[in-house]
Amino acid sequence: MTTHHVRSIFLSDIHLGTKACQAGQLLGFLKEYSSEQVFLLGDIIDLWAMSRGGVYWTPDHNTFVQKMLRRARHGEKVLFIPGNHDEAMREYVGTAFGDIMVVHQHIHTANDGKRYLLIHGDEFDQVTRHHKWVAILGDIAYNVLVRLNVYLSWLRRTLKRPGYWSLAGFAKRKIKTALNFIFNFEDAVLHHARELGLDGAICGHIHWPMIKEVDGLSYLNCGDWVDSCTAIVEHMDGRMELIRWNSAVTPSSHPSMVTL
Repeated sequence: MTTHHVRSIFLSDIHLGTKACQAGQLLGFLKEYSSEQVFLLGDIIDLWAMSRGGVYWTPDHNTFVQKMLRRARHGEKVLFIPGNHDEAMREYVGTAFGDIMVVHQHIHTANDGKRYLLIHGDEFDQVTRHHKWVAILGDIAYNVLVRLNVYLSWLRRTLKRPGYWSLAGFAKRKIKTALNFIFNFEDAVLHHARELGLDGAICGHIHWPMIKEVDGLSYLNCGDWVDSCTAIVEHMDGRMELIRWNSAVTPSSHPSMVTL
Protein backbone atom coordinates (compact mmCIF):
# COMPACT_ATOMS: atom_id res chain seq x y z
CA MET A 1 0.00 0.00 0.00
CA THR A 2 1.38 3.43 -0.97
CA THR A 3 2.24 5.52 2.10
CA HIS A 4 3.96 8.53 0.47
CA HIS A 5 2.75 10.72 -2.37
CA VAL A 6 5.36 13.04 -3.88
CA ARG A 7 5.41 15.34 -6.87
CA SER A 8 8.41 13.79 -8.66
CA ILE A 9 10.63 10.71 -8.48
CA PHE A 10 14.12 10.70 -10.02
CA LEU A 11 15.76 7.33 -10.72
CA SER A 12 19.00 6.40 -12.45
CA ASP A 13 21.40 3.48 -12.95
CA ILE A 14 18.96 0.63 -12.45
CA HIS A 15 20.87 -1.67 -14.84
CA LEU A 16 18.00 -3.95 -15.77
CA GLY A 17 19.24 -7.07 -17.52
CA THR A 18 22.05 -7.77 -15.04
CA LYS A 19 22.32 -9.95 -11.95
CA ALA A 20 23.52 -6.95 -9.95
CA CYS A 21 20.23 -5.06 -10.47
CA GLN A 22 18.18 -4.92 -7.27
CA ALA A 23 14.85 -4.68 -9.05
CA GLY A 24 12.99 -6.24 -6.13
CA GLN A 25 14.12 -3.44 -3.83
CA LEU A 26 13.14 -0.85 -6.44
CA LEU A 27 9.66 -2.33 -6.70
CA GLY A 28 9.38 -2.12 -2.92
CA PHE A 29 10.30 1.57 -3.08
CA LEU A 30 7.77 2.26 -5.86
CA LYS A 31 5.08 0.48 -3.86
CA GLU A 32 5.66 2.98 -1.04
CA TYR A 33 5.98 6.08 -3.25
CA SER A 34 3.45 7.37 -5.76
CA SER A 35 4.07 10.51 -7.78
CA GLU A 36 2.83 12.86 -10.48
CA GLN A 37 5.94 12.35 -12.61
CA VAL A 38 8.93 10.02 -12.92
CA PHE A 39 12.26 10.92 -14.49
CA LEU A 40 14.49 8.02 -15.57
CA LEU A 41 17.99 9.46 -15.78
CA GLY A 42 19.88 6.85 -17.74
CA ASP A 43 21.39 3.37 -17.50
CA ILE A 44 17.93 1.98 -16.93
CA ILE A 45 18.63 -1.06 -19.12
CA ASP A 46 22.25 -2.24 -19.27
CA LEU A 47 22.75 -2.85 -22.97
CA TRP A 48 26.52 -2.97 -22.43
CA ALA A 49 26.24 -6.06 -20.23
CA MET A 50 23.58 -7.63 -22.42
CA SER A 51 25.76 -7.21 -25.51
CA ARG A 52 28.50 -9.17 -23.73
CA GLY A 53 26.14 -12.13 -23.51
CA GLY A 54 25.24 -11.54 -19.90
CA VAL A 55 21.47 -11.11 -20.25
CA TYR A 56 19.73 -11.69 -16.93
CA TRP A 57 16.05 -10.79 -16.97
CA THR A 58 13.79 -11.73 -14.07
CA PRO A 59 10.06 -11.22 -13.46
CA ASP A 60 10.97 -8.23 -11.24
CA HIS A 61 12.79 -6.60 -14.18
CA ASN A 62 9.71 -7.13 -16.31
CA THR A 63 7.41 -5.81 -13.60
CA PHE A 64 9.38 -2.55 -13.35
CA VAL A 65 9.06 -1.92 -17.10
CA GLN A 66 5.34 -2.71 -16.98
CA LYS A 67 4.90 -0.44 -13.97
CA MET A 68 6.51 2.51 -15.79
CA LEU A 69 4.37 1.90 -18.87
CA ARG A 70 1.24 1.67 -16.71
CA ARG A 71 2.06 4.88 -14.84
CA ALA A 72 2.57 6.72 -18.14
CA ARG A 73 -0.63 5.25 -19.59
CA HIS A 74 -2.61 6.45 -16.56
CA GLY A 75 -1.49 10.05 -17.03
CA GLU A 76 1.71 10.19 -15.00
CA LYS A 77 4.49 12.07 -16.80
CA VAL A 78 7.39 9.66 -17.43
CA LEU A 79 10.56 10.93 -19.16
CA PHE A 80 13.52 8.75 -20.10
CA ILE A 81 16.99 10.26 -20.59
CA PRO A 82 19.31 7.51 -21.92
CA GLY A 83 22.75 7.02 -20.38
CA ASN A 84 25.93 5.44 -21.69
CA HIS A 85 24.85 1.88 -20.84
CA ASP A 86 21.62 2.33 -22.83
CA GLU A 87 23.07 4.83 -25.32
CA ALA A 88 21.49 2.98 -28.27
CA MET A 89 18.20 4.55 -27.12
CA ARG A 90 19.60 8.00 -27.93
CA GLU A 91 18.71 7.28 -31.55
CA TYR A 92 15.06 7.55 -30.46
CA VAL A 93 15.28 10.97 -28.75
CA GLY A 94 12.10 12.86 -29.55
CA THR A 95 9.92 9.76 -29.80
CA ALA A 96 7.75 7.96 -27.29
CA PHE A 97 7.43 4.33 -26.25
CA GLY A 98 4.05 3.65 -24.74
CA ASP A 99 3.66 7.28 -23.59
CA ILE A 100 7.20 7.35 -22.15
CA MET A 101 9.04 10.18 -23.89
CA VAL A 102 12.74 9.81 -24.74
CA VAL A 103 14.72 13.06 -24.40
CA HIS A 104 18.41 13.99 -24.36
CA GLN A 105 18.08 16.24 -21.31
CA HIS A 106 15.35 18.19 -19.56
CA ILE A 107 14.96 21.33 -17.47
CA HIS A 108 12.73 20.61 -14.51
CA THR A 109 11.01 23.39 -12.58
CA ALA A 110 10.29 22.35 -9.01
CA ASN A 111 7.28 23.64 -7.10
CA ASP A 112 9.47 26.11 -5.20
CA GLY A 113 10.53 27.71 -8.49
CA LYS A 114 14.05 26.23 -8.65
CA ARG A 115 15.12 25.02 -12.08
CA TYR A 116 17.22 21.89 -12.42
CA LEU A 117 19.08 20.39 -15.36
CA LEU A 118 18.21 16.70 -15.67
CA ILE A 119 20.93 14.60 -17.34
CA HIS A 120 22.54 11.21 -17.00
CA GLY A 121 26.02 12.73 -16.71
CA ASP A 122 28.30 10.56 -18.85
CA GLU A 123 29.06 13.56 -21.07
CA PHE A 124 31.07 14.94 -18.11
CA ASP A 125 33.04 11.72 -17.66
CA GLN A 126 36.23 12.02 -19.70
CA VAL A 127 36.95 8.29 -19.43
CA THR A 128 33.57 7.31 -20.86
CA ARG A 129 33.81 9.94 -23.61
CA HIS A 130 37.36 9.32 -24.81
CA HIS A 131 38.43 5.89 -23.51
CA LYS A 132 35.36 3.70 -23.73
CA TRP A 133 37.34 0.46 -23.38
CA VAL A 134 38.68 1.68 -20.02
CA ALA A 135 35.13 2.50 -18.95
CA ILE A 136 33.99 -1.00 -19.91
CA LEU A 137 36.83 -2.58 -17.90
CA GLY A 138 35.93 -0.36 -14.96
CA ASP A 139 32.31 -1.42 -15.28
CA ILE A 140 33.32 -5.09 -15.18
CA ALA A 141 35.49 -4.49 -12.10
CA TYR A 142 32.66 -2.63 -10.37
CA ASN A 143 30.26 -5.50 -11.06
CA VAL A 144 32.76 -7.93 -9.55
CA LEU A 145 32.84 -5.86 -6.35
CA VAL A 146 29.03 -5.77 -6.27
CA ARG A 147 28.87 -9.57 -6.71
CA LEU A 148 31.40 -10.06 -3.90
CA ASN A 149 29.30 -7.78 -1.72
CA VAL A 150 26.38 -10.23 -2.01
CA TYR A 151 28.49 -12.91 -0.34
CA LEU A 152 29.88 -10.48 2.23
CA SER A 153 26.35 -9.39 3.13
CA TRP A 154 25.38 -13.03 3.62
CA LEU A 155 28.42 -13.54 5.87
CA ARG A 156 27.59 -10.42 7.91
CA ARG A 157 24.02 -11.67 8.41
CA THR A 158 25.31 -15.09 9.42
CA LEU A 159 27.64 -13.47 11.97
CA LYS A 160 24.75 -11.21 13.07
CA ARG A 161 26.66 -8.03 12.22
CA PRO A 162 24.24 -5.07 12.10
CA GLY A 163 23.83 -2.61 9.23
CA TYR A 164 24.73 -2.67 5.56
CA TRP A 165 28.32 -2.39 4.33
CA SER A 166 29.22 -1.78 0.69
CA LEU A 167 32.51 -3.09 -0.69
CA ALA A 168 32.13 -0.93 -3.83
CA GLY A 169 31.41 2.13 -1.71
CA PHE A 170 34.40 1.40 0.52
CA ALA A 171 36.67 1.19 -2.54
CA LYS A 172 35.41 4.55 -3.80
CA ARG A 173 35.96 6.21 -0.43
CA LYS A 174 39.49 4.86 0.01
CA ILE A 175 40.93 5.21 -3.48
CA LYS A 176 42.09 8.79 -3.97
CA THR A 177 41.74 8.57 -7.77
CA ALA A 178 38.09 7.56 -7.41
CA LEU A 179 37.38 10.47 -5.07
CA ASN A 180 39.09 12.93 -7.39
CA PHE A 181 37.00 11.60 -10.26
CA ILE A 182 33.79 12.09 -8.26
CA PHE A 183 34.69 15.65 -7.24
CA ASN A 184 35.72 16.58 -10.80
CA PHE A 185 32.48 15.14 -12.12
CA GLU A 186 30.39 17.12 -9.65
CA ASP A 187 32.25 20.34 -10.49
CA ALA A 188 31.76 19.81 -14.24
CA VAL A 189 28.03 19.15 -13.87
CA LEU A 190 27.49 22.26 -11.72
CA HIS A 191 29.62 24.41 -14.03
CA HIS A 192 27.35 23.46 -16.92
CA ALA A 193 24.21 24.16 -14.87
CA ARG A 194 25.60 27.58 -13.95
CA GLU A 195 26.33 28.35 -17.62
CA LEU A 196 22.68 27.60 -18.39
CA GLY A 197 21.51 29.96 -15.66
CA LEU A 198 19.91 27.17 -13.64
CA ASP A 199 19.69 26.55 -9.89
CA GLY A 200 21.23 23.09 -9.98
CA ALA A 201 21.39 19.68 -11.59
CA ILE A 202 20.04 16.20 -10.97
CA CYS A 203 22.00 13.33 -12.50
CA GLY A 204 23.28 9.79 -12.08
CA HIS A 205 26.10 7.87 -13.79
CA ILE A 206 28.74 7.62 -11.04
CA HIS A 207 26.71 5.49 -8.58
CA TRP A 208 27.45 7.96 -5.79
CA PRO A 209 24.21 9.24 -4.20
CA MET A 210 24.50 12.82 -3.03
CA ILE A 211 22.50 15.93 -2.30
CA LYS A 212 24.34 19.12 -1.41
CA GLU A 213 24.76 22.85 -2.03
CA VAL A 214 27.95 24.08 -3.76
CA ASP A 215 28.47 27.84 -4.19
CA GLY A 216 24.75 28.52 -4.32
CA LEU A 217 23.92 25.66 -6.71
CA SER A 218 22.22 22.38 -5.85
CA TYR A 219 23.92 19.12 -6.84
CA LEU A 220 21.78 15.99 -6.64
CA ASN A 221 22.83 12.50 -7.71
CA CYS A 222 20.26 9.71 -7.70
CA GLY A 223 22.80 6.99 -6.95
CA ASP A 224 21.82 3.57 -8.26
CA TRP A 225 19.83 0.36 -7.80
CA VAL A 226 22.84 -1.94 -7.97
CA ASP A 227 24.61 -1.13 -4.73
CA SER A 228 23.20 1.85 -2.85
CA CYS A 229 19.46 1.55 -3.68
CA THR A 230 18.75 5.28 -3.67
CA ALA A 231 16.42 7.78 -5.34
CA ILE A 232 15.67 11.50 -5.29
CA VAL A 233 12.12 12.64 -4.64
CA GLU A 234 10.55 16.09 -4.89
CA HIS A 235 7.88 16.85 -2.33
CA MET A 236 4.84 18.96 -3.09
CA ASP A 237 6.53 22.08 -1.76
CA GLY A 238 9.54 21.61 -4.05
CA ARG A 239 11.81 20.26 -1.32
CA MET A 240 14.22 17.62 -2.63
CA GLU A 241 15.06 14.50 -0.66
CA LEU A 242 17.53 11.64 -1.10
CA ILE A 243 15.93 8.36 -0.11
CA ARG A 244 18.23 5.52 0.89
CA TRP A 245 16.06 2.45 0.56
CA ASN A 246 17.47 0.05 3.12
CA SER A 247 14.87 -2.71 3.01
CA ALA A 248 17.59 -4.99 1.63
CA VAL A 249 19.14 -4.99 5.10
CA THR A 250 16.23 -6.10 7.24
CA PRO A 251 12.51 -6.40 6.47
CA SER A 252 11.65 -3.98 9.27
CA SER A 253 14.13 -1.27 8.36
CA HIS A 254 12.97 2.14 7.18
CA PRO A 255 14.46 4.32 4.44
CA SER A 256 16.94 6.94 5.57
CA MET A 257 16.67 10.44 4.12
CA VAL A 258 18.74 13.53 3.32
CA THR A 259 16.93 16.74 2.42
CA LEU A 260 17.69 19.95 0.54
